[in-house]
Amino acid sequence: MSDAKYAMFIKAVDKKSLALAAQELCCTPSAVSHGISALETELGLRLMKRSRGGVELTAEGEHVIGAVRGVLAAMERVQQAAEEARQGLGRIVRIGAFTSVAVHWLPGMIKSFEQVCPQAQFKLLNGDYHDINTWLEEGSIDIGFVTMPDYPKNCRGIALKEDRLLAVLPKEHPLVGNSSFPVAAVENESFISIMENSANDARRALDMAGVKAHVKYTTKDDYAVIAMVEQGLGISIMPELLLGGLTHNVKLMPLDNRASRIIGAAVPEKNSDNATAQKFIAHMQRWIAARYAPHAE
Repeated sequence: MSDAKYAMFIKAVDKKSLALAAQELCCTPSAVSHGISALETELGLRLMKRSRGGVELTAEGEHVIGAVRGVLAAMERVQQAAEEARQGLGRIVRIGAFTSVAVHWLPGMIKSFEQVCPQAQFKLLNGDYHDINTWLEEGSIDIGFVTMPDYPKNCRGIALKEDRLLAVLPKEHPLVGNSSFPVAAVENESFISIMENSANDARRALDMAGVKAHVKYTTKDDYAVIAMVEQGLGISIMPELLLGGLTHNVKLMPLDNRASRIIGAAVPEKNSDNATAQKFIAHMQRWIAARYAPHAE
């Protein structure tokens, strides 16, 4: 089976459309359809359901897609190694990061790393906690930023920084004059949440307080949560790093039962031979230590 068939299948799944998959792969929708059909024939399985609204996986497709992604990741590593052998380039470092790290940490980390390792190249993937753990399990990234200890068993974890959780309220909320936000008050509010498979931070804070939130709105986008709070649609609980430098019309308050997340990095054991990635991990730890040293606060 050719890698083109694998790529067509994965791209169609990710885009939920043969036409969009074809656009990204610079071929025709017919070519994508034929490629997927050929793959289905070779595997003896029906992988996708096709309709006017797009495409979706069958149960059989759900069962094999992780393995297909793993094959593509392995092929990508072979291509990287071949490129290095031809041109003597440093390894590409593939990093998965959630919003707060992608915005507030990675640009500075990469800029300072390039001063000591200018040949390094980076492929950055942004997603939520669930996305990053999936990429780590597949081995399609070399480093994934995670919340400790929630990372796959096939990875090595490195704790980096404790990050407080804060209440995010509309500026006109009646509790904004308090020195801290009483978590028990969540039960009387409309709560705006990140998607359930990535809502670990707020859920942990509420569970610690024995509080059940009335979740009225759910979204995958962190900044959409903030915009909804700004409009007075409800309140939320979010990490301090994500909220840094905000000028939105919201009020940030510490929680009365202090809660936090531990930001860490996870490295798949099978990708531990990437020397440039290992150098970046060491640099990343030094960068965090310097940034959060007492004199830097």
